[in-house]
Amino acid sequence: MNDNDWTNAYDYILPQELIAQYPTEKRDHSRLLVIPMDTNTPFVHAYFYDLPSFLREGDLLIRNNVRVFPARLIGRRPGGGKAELLLVRHIKDCSQNASEEWLAFAKPANRLKEGMRITIGNEKPSILSAILLSHMEENEGRTWHIRLETDYPNGIRSAIDKCGQLPLPPYIHRPNGIASPEDVERYQTIYAGPSGAVAAPTAGLHFTEETDIALQKKGIENKSITLYVGPGTFRPVTANRLSDHQMDSERFVVPAETLSAMHIAKKEGRRIICVGTTSVRAIESLPEEIREGDYAGESTLFIKPGFVFRWTQGLITNFHLPKSTLLALVSTLAGRERILSAYETAVHERYRFYSYGDACLIL
Repeated sequence: MNDNDWTNAYDYILPQELIAQYPTEKRDHSRLLVIPMDTNTPFVHAYFYDLPSFLREGDLLIRNNVRVFPARLIGRRPGGGKAELLLVRHIKDCSQNASEEWLAFAKPANRLKEGMRITIGNEKPSILSAILLSHMEENEGRTWHIRLETDYPNGIRSAIDKCGQLPLPPYIHRPNGIASPEDVERYQTIYAGPSGAVAAPTAGLHFTEETDIALQKKGIENKSITLYVGPGTFRPVTANRLSDHQMDSERFVVPAETLSAMHIAKKEGRRIICVGTTSVRAIESLPEEIREGDYAGESTLFIKPGFVFRWTQGLITNFHLPKSTLLALVSTLAGRERILSAYETAVHERYRFYSYGDACLIL
């Protein structure tokens, strides 16, 4: 068994004060650590607004344009006690935009029962409620099959938008756990489109209109995919071996325009550089026989040492949690020792880590 399969091989020491609690004042003023894959080339310290200077004409950037939706629903049980739901996956629409079925994480687990109705939000009367249909034990917690119901005139999605809250990663701390107005703006990319993610594709949070203009002037192409990021992105690897870890399934869409641009870039020998690990997982999950048209599928792809990249030749990403699937992914691309050396450098230089933290560029 390869030593790179041990989960403990992807551990590092991170001082808690380096976990960013707030974004930089301006998106592209976060720092950028440039990590050449050539181990003889030193790391470069820069800022995100310097990104165009490290890329070259003809590079193709692939970005995840998914939008985070207010998936966190706080409500009351019949007796008045608090209950909280995190919408994880849409199952089906029911009656004329007034009801939908979802999978959701729910707590407090020991107080919830099948058939219970939870009223959501502070409106009186409530415009949104959730009925707990059935549950299953998985992912180290209780996952429920629920039915959301509303009599709100604008329908179920508008009721969710009105009553729900933006979910934040567990390492970002806010009073009462509630996202601030700044979070609602900044924990979202400027190019966010289709709604449905419970977490942001955080590498994209650094982009600004000015950055996009500078990239365009240099002849760097931007194309989008959509991967609906689920809570599994925060789930640590608890198995001793990476090979024993099972990834959660996430829906993704690669539009025909993006797929065509990828094939052309590959044929012409131009680099394909992903913005974020979710973009990597989406394009590397494409079946080899797919050549044209829109493609929609499910990805359970776990990129770990031994994986051969078919598309990705570079990556813009944030700094990831120890012993995580995301750290394994970037280590597979650039080499585990190279990445751990870069992380050690980032800690020494006081870079900011995780969702609101700084970025790195792997080329």
